[in-house]
Amino acid sequence: MAIQHAVSGEPVSVLPPASDRQTVALFKTSELEVMRVVLPKGKSMPPHKVAGDITVQCLEGSIRFNSDGKDQVLAAGDMLYLAGGVVHSLTGVEDACALVHIVLRKP
Repeated sequence: MAIQHAVSGEPVSVLPPASDRQTVALFKTSELEVMRVVLPKGKSMPPHKVAGDITVQCLEGSIRFNSDGKDQVLAAGDMLYLAGGVVHSLTGVEDACALVHIVLRKP
């Protein structure tokens, strides 16, 4: 089943339903992408980087965020800003869900 993306001006739930706990792009434009990232306890996103600035807001659980060799734990309600081009990784400390905003850079 295809994921329905958000439409301009219409609300969308950022929390995943219990039956569909997966990472999805909620919407993407030429300038911004917003994703719901689901990280079960112990699961990691390997080191990577994106060109644009990002924010990571932990909605549920907790996430270990590593950048520049420094680990930080984000708990529900915490948000982190990271400049574009910085290598980072994420690991679920406990079952977690985060809202990620990525500013897309034009070539």
